[in-house]
Amino acid sequence: MDIAMTDGHRRDTHPHPDWDAAQASALIAAEASREGGLLPALHALMAAFGCVPEAAEPLLADAFNFSRAEIKGVIGFYHDFRRAPAGRHVLKLCRAEACQSMNGAALAADLLARLGLAWGETTSDGALTIEPVYCLGLCAMPPAALFDGAPIGRLDAKRLAALVAAARGVEQPA
Repeated sequence: MDIAMTDGHRRDTHPHPDWDAAQASALIAAEASREGGLLPALHALMAAFGCVPEAAEPLLADAFNFSRAEIKGVIGFYHDFRRAPAGRHVLKLCRAEACQSMNGAALAADLLARLGLAWGETTSDGALTIEPVYCLGLCAMPPAALFDGAPIGRLDAKRLAALVAAARGVEQPA
C-alpha cells in the first residue's frame, strides 16, 4: 500500500519484503563508531537487502546523529543507492556529454518509452532496471553503457535491443 505525502510523492507504507530490523541495526551498529561510517553502512544495507529500505532511515539517523532529511539527501545524492531492489539485470546508460553528442539521449529516451519506464525503474517482469550514469570513462566509444557491470561502447539501437532481449530472456530475430 502506498500513500500520498504532502510533498506530492508517494511512499510505500510497507517495509521491504526482506526487511529485518535486527539485521539492519546490526549492520548499522558495525559502522556507527567508524569515522565516515555512513557510506559503509549504506553499502552494507544495499548488500543485505538489495536497496536501502525507507525503514532504515530512522535507524541510520539515530546511529549517525543526522536528521532523516540528511540521510535522504545522502541516499539521493549517490546513484548506487536504491530505494527498491534492482531487477535481475541492470543497464546503466551514460548521460555524459560525449555519449549525448552521439545519440545517447535519443537511444535512452526511445528505450525508456518502449519499456514504459522512467530512469531507475524496473520492468514489470523484474528482469531489467534502467539507470542513468554520468560518465563511464568510455568517451572515445560513445554512446556507452554498463550491462551487469560489463562496459559496452558504440551502443546503437540494434545492440540495445539485443541487451534488453537477453535480459528478458526473449529470442531476437536475426
